[in-house]
Amino acid sequence: MMRIPLHAVLAAALGVSACGSDSPHDADEALAAQVQTAFSGVNGTYCLVSPYNCKLQASGGNRVPTNAPEDDNWGLVTGVPIRDGNGTVVGTNTRTSAAFNYGQTRTFAGERHAFAVSTSNSSAGWLPISSILGRTSFEQKVGHVSALGAGLAKLGCYAVRNTHDTTLEFKKVVYDSTATHERAGDYLPLVRANGQRSVNLVFNVPGFALGGPAVDHFPAGTKFQRLDVPTEHGVPSIDIPLWVQDGAGRYRQQSGTMKFLYGYVIAATGTKRNGWMAYDALQVSSGCP
Repeated sequence: MMRIPLHAVLAAALGVSACGSDSPHDADEALAAQVQTAFSGVNGTYCLVSPYNCKLQASGGNRVPTNAPEDDNWGLVTGVPIRDGNGTVVGTNTRTSAAFNYGQTRTFAGERHAFAVSTSNSSAGWLPISSILGRTSFEQKVGHVSALGAGLAKLGCYAVRNTHDTTLEFKKVVYDSTATHERAGDYLPLVRANGQRSVNLVFNVPGFALGGPAVDHFPAGTKFQRLDVPTEHGVPSIDIPLWVQDGAGRYRQQSGTMKFLYGYVIAATGTKRNGWMAYDALQVSSGCP
């Protein structure tokens, strides 16, 4: 694996995205440094810090693109079930559109599903592809990407918490974020519309301009087997800074960090799903498969 200078990684993590810098020149330098530190890894061809911390696709965004570049939401038929990563029905879709993360399809109840970024369960979830308007176009664009883990040694066993730290929830994971999301809460087991807690399994760690996209979603109590993933700094985890508002009301003041672990979940369907989870979403457990 290519070794990356830690100062360059921190520049990418702490030094802003193009839309978040006080200086366009600084933003350009930060992005240029990030491009220089990118390398081809196991989970993709554009990776930072770890060969398992990669973009869903080397070029293009994390969403399945529509025919309207300014809008990545696909029209939906309402009244269909929303499923979590175990295939459990967690609600009924009432939304008329949703965005879908690239490369994520699974089969539940004999029907192919795609992974919606947000649903009427106030969470990500799986929706039947048959409910997507423009299905043929969607199927041509969705692709397939799965995080890998073969050959990695097992570390600790964890379970998704049935609580979350409310002091973390609204901190931002992106420096100078102006988005309504990009919150630490996106990676915590929050209470959803069905009254149950559940959490995202993500393809990469937020804060590196990779997007931190969710690729699956599991309820509290789910076992997470941590894996000994290689990183450029030698520790099998990645820490990112968290940001709160400064005196000007902008998210530029650091307030702690958030640790991410790599591992897998064995869904109730028997499917193994690899990815990253926030340490703050987990508690030490036993009995991982």
